[in-house]
Amino acid sequence: MTADNTGKAAIFDLDGTLLDSMGVWDQVDIDFLGRRGIAVPDDYMTKVSAMQFRQIAEYTIDRFDLPDTPEQLMQEWDDMARVAYGTVVEAKPHAVDYLRYLRSSGAKLAVATSLPPSLREPAMAHVGILDLFDTVVSVDDAGDAGKDKPDVYLLAASRLGVKPADCTVFEDLLLAMQTAKSIGMKVWAMHDDSSDADWPAICDIADGVLFDFVDAPRSL
Repeated sequence: MTADNTGKAAIFDLDGTLLDSMGVWDQVDIDFLGRRGIAVPDDYMTKVSAMQFRQIAEYTIDRFDLPDTPEQLMQEWDDMARVAYGTVVEAKPHAVDYLRYLRSSGAKLAVATSLPPSLREPAMAHVGILDLFDTVVSVDDAGDAGKDKPDVYLLAASRLGVKPADCTVFEDLLLAMQTAKSIGMKVWAMHDDSSDADWPAICDIADGVLFDFVDAPRSL
C-alpha cells in the first residue's frame, strides 16, 4: 500500500547516502597525497567531509603547504574521481526502489549535494536515478555555503515549493543532520562507514536511522 505524500518532500544527499561512494574519495585522498609523498592524516577525511569542493582544495593547500592552486587541485581530483563515479560507484541497497516509491506516493524529490555536476551526473546516470528528481541543488548553487549552513536545504525546499517543516532530509553526516534539524526539517540517517565515529550522536539527533532503504519511512 502506498502512502499519500502529496505536499511533502524528500531531500537526499548523494555521497554516502544514496551512493555507496565514500570509498572513492578515500582512495582519491590516498592516491593524491601519495603522489606528493604524504600519508593521509587520521583526521583529514573527517575535517573535509562537510566542506564545499573549493574549501577542501584551499584547506588541503594550506595544511600541506602545496604549491598548487585550488583550481589545479579540483581538476586533478575531478579527473581521478570521474571515472570511478561513472563506472564503479553503486547505489545503497534498495535506494532506487525507494526513490521510485516516493515518486509514486506524490512526494517531491531533491538532491542536495557537495558534488559538482561532472561527478554527480555520471554517477546518477550509472545507478539509474538521474531522472527521478524534481531538482538537484549543490552547495555551489547556495552561495558556496557548505552543509554547516542551511542554505542548500532551504534552496532545495524553495525550488520544490515545499515548506522546510514538510521536508525530510536523508543524510549520512552528523554536521549536515544538525543543520537540517536547525531549520525544522526531519532527518533520517543512512549509516556509512565514514560516520562510524559519530554514530551514537547521529542516533540521538535523527528521527530514524537506516542501514538499508528497505526500512525507510513510507510516510514522510
